[in-house]
Amino acid sequence: MSTETITVTPTATWVPLKIEGVIPEPYYSPKFNLKIIPLHPTFACELLGVDWSKDISPELYQEIRDIVDKFGVVVCRDTGLTDEGHIKFSANFGDLDDVRPYQKAGRKHRLAHPELFDAGNIDPNTGDVAPLTAAQVIGNKANELFHVDSSFNGRRAGHSLLLAHVLPPPGTGGSTEYADSRTAYDDLTAAKKEQIKELVANHSLFHSRKTVMPDYFKDTDPSKLPLSKHKLSQVHEWSGRKNLYIASYVYSIDGLDVDESKALIAELLDHVQKPQYRVTIDWHQPGDMIIWDNTSVMHRATGGSYEGNFRRDMRRTTVKDMSRDKYGLNGYGADWRVGLP
Repeated sequence: MSTETITVTPTATWVPLKIEGVIPEPYYSPKFNLKIIPLHPTFACELLGVDWSKDISPELYQEIRDIVDKFGVVVCRDTGLTDEGHIKFSANFGDLDDVRPYQKAGRKHRLAHPELFDAGNIDPNTGDVAPLTAAQVIGNKANELFHVDSSFNGRRAGHSLLLAHVLPPPGTGGSTEYADSRTAYDDLTAAKKEQIKELVANHSLFHSRKTVMPDYFKDTDPSKLPLSKHKLSQVHEWSGRKNLYIASYVYSIDGLDVDESKALIAELLDHVQKPQYRVTIDWHQPGDMIIWDNTSVMHRATGGSYEGNFRRDMRRTTVKDMSRDKYGLNGYGADWRVGLP
């Protein structure tokens, strides 16, 4: 079958791809006439027409939510949202996670609201750019692997809403890349779908960190810390489509020996990271926000020359998963975060 090269659009930076299919034409939503600009043949879009300076009505939220459910990744440019507005809008999606467990564990939080996760590179003690040797920078290197937020917790994340406050100079890096795990599941062979349909994966934050920085985390044994259990093959509740729920956090798979487990994890991660399932989104200006659904897409941070040199202030709200699979196989009400009791 023929392949087609995707061309660059003004609203996204594309990894060079040759894939089947074309990017759909922009269109308008039915009730509020919001403009939807697809960014990829199968997922991700830019959303125009929302007045972020006003309260979002339940009806407008539902229209936005329908778009998020369909595309998995929604880019909203120049929203002008304050911290308070960011939190208020995010609460429409469900229960918000917070950083209080991290604070109890001794981590300093530089932001005024516990509902905001600090996804930037700013030293909380000095306000300067954190050096590359800082613990927060080392810990965050694992975010450059494809993952889904908080799959390692007793209750996983549903939606994430990341808002730019300060960006480094253009051309110095810091884009965010996404992978369409629903379409990746669709493209698995029938035999592979059958193989994984009842398999349960064990997720660990510390496994991902150790993968990236083995020497720094050499004394950390993920098997000695809580492992969050989730099926590899799931139905994405909000769209009804099947999804491959895999991430760099996956440490092992129940019922398989070590070598079989490692081989299958590597195979599935390699599959969902194929170029045809990926899109890279640039951040244009402060106020840009990206909404994504961790139960239908994967994502990763990208580095660049800004690291250690320029401030990048990014703040994320994390909505706890509200679906029927929110606790995976951890038991209803399971409550631990980042391996803490």
